[in-house]
Amino acid sequence: MQIHVESFTVHKRFALTISRGTTAQTTNIWVRIEHAGIEGWGEASPFSIGSNRQTTEDILEALQPFVRLAEGLNPLNGQQIEQLFIELKTPSAARAAIDTALHDWLGKKVGLPLWQMWGLNLKAITPVSVTIGINSPEGAKERVRDWFKLTKFKFVKVKLGSPAGIEADRAMLMAVKEEAPPKTQLSVDANGGWSLDDAVKMCSWLADWGVKYVEQPLPAGQEKDLPVLKAKSPLPIFVDESCFTSRDIPKLADRVHGINIKLMKSGGLAEALRMIHTARACGLQVMFGCYSDSSIANTAMAQLSPLADYLDLDSHLNLIDDPFAGAVIEKGCLVPSDLPGLGVRKKLDFLTADTRR
Repeated sequence: MQIHVESFTVHKRFALTISRGTTAQTTNIWVRIEHAGIEGWGEASPFSIGSNRQTTEDILEALQPFVRLAEGLNPLNGQQIEQLFIELKTPSAARAAIDTALHDWLGKKVGLPLWQMWGLNLKAITPVSVTIGINSPEGAKERVRDWFKLTKFKFVKVKLGSPAGIEADRAMLMAVKEEAPPKTQLSVDANGGWSLDDAVKMCSWLADWGVKYVEQPLPAGQEKDLPVLKAKSPLPIFVDESCFTSRDIPKLADRVHGINIKLMKSGGLAEALRMIHTARACGLQVMFGCYSDSSIANTAMAQLSPLADYLDLDSHLNLIDDPFAGAVIEKGCLVPSDLPGLGVRKKLDFLTADTRR
């Protein structure tokens, strides 16, 4: 099989601020695997959590030896490809791009969308949330208005953990609640921005205002304090930065209510599926998240979305120059198509197809 790798830069409609900083643009990587006249697509996007920092340059460098050594393989050699990842110590975002492209290739080979290959029910998809980054109260209100100009979303995720402290968090949350339509559901993601004491206070306060759950209230590495928080919190606690793969789940099972699965952290759809089954076996809920992913990666995760309790796959909706198109918003839900594989095309291809009709 032949593997083609190229980078592309995307810019956010609204810069996103979380407890660790602000992102306005990223350079992602498009991977194409070609074999037997079929081409499968995947994507890698950079991210950073503590010491695990995967830059665009890191990912490109890690893909080079894999591309060279995988030439003698084909997309059906999954076990050999997995072993090659292990031997090369390929970082998770690079693995995610290859794994996604292989799944896309297989779906196109058999002529079925991935969700149908897995026997999933698109009617089971829960509404996708849109994200409001850390902002002033007036800035948060403006961002809510911006999102709801696009379509009628049912769920809003609010980024808290402000460096200005929990009073700033409270003011922002109240601003979002005031501006959002009355039946809008809210969740909160602190991205590890709270101390244990602040997390206990905030979980109790957020519960009074109807928030559904709190994600990553404590910093990654502080998991020992999660049992205390879980015992005191009236809200479900989810972890993101504290959970990368299925190996992390059993040791978290007694101290959280759910996990956030991201394609770039997990290393691909194969591991994401393992994480779902492991989480369910441990009695945990599941949500899907994203980084600065385009429609390729978010459509890939949307193929598994009937298996999730909560979905935060909105990054591509915040891009002004996403080169790709795939899953679409229908009644507040991100729904993949009936096209084989991922069902993703370049936007120019969609425009050309429309012109030919």
